[in-house]
Amino acid sequence: MKRSEINYAIRSALTFFERNGWTLPPHPAWDVTDFGLGIFHRQGLVLVNLAVEPEYCEKLMYAWRDQTTPAHYHKLKKEDIICRAGELAVTLWGEDPGAIQQEYISVKINGKHQPVKNGEPVVLKAGERITISPLLWHAFHPISPECIIGEVSTANDDMNDNFFWNSEIGRFPEIEEDEPPLVKLLSE
Repeated sequence: MKRSEINYAIRSALTFFERNGWTLPPHPAWDVTDFGLGIFHRQGLVLVNLAVEPEYCEKLMYAWRDQTTPAHYHKLKKEDIICRAGELAVTLWGEDPGAIQQEYISVKINGKHQPVKNGEPVVLKAGERITISPLLWHAFHPISPECIIGEVSTANDDMNDNFFWNSEIGRFPEIEEDEPPLVKLLSE
């Protein structure tokens, strides 16, 4: 991933956060990823760690229409994904996306358990949330032009608790330095 692409993504996120009334804490921890695929505009995400504690984590994320966070699960982490601005499609699978056997799974949406069709997107409007339990496969992408996505979760271990369906995916990108960095990323 080129540094200029990372800088552009951070500037875009900052502009959209400000336009929607989100103020970041001083010196936030930034993370920008193309998941090692080299197609950030299609599969990528901007993340800001707002709180990282032994018991919990809070993140603010930014993406634009059809920019997907690919199918993955966590063995340990439980998280609420919250649409903070825009509209977000979250697709869930109760099992390996390539070997679906159950038609429906039960998922907490806005605090209430609901049946969700395996592999079908659930659309979250601003303010709505979905609870992702450990081992639940999930992918998400904005359906609005831009989207702010919140995450509140149990302790977060990005190095050891992200398991992607596509085995070619890497959590952190290799960076090609083509301009000076705006900020230092978590992976640096």
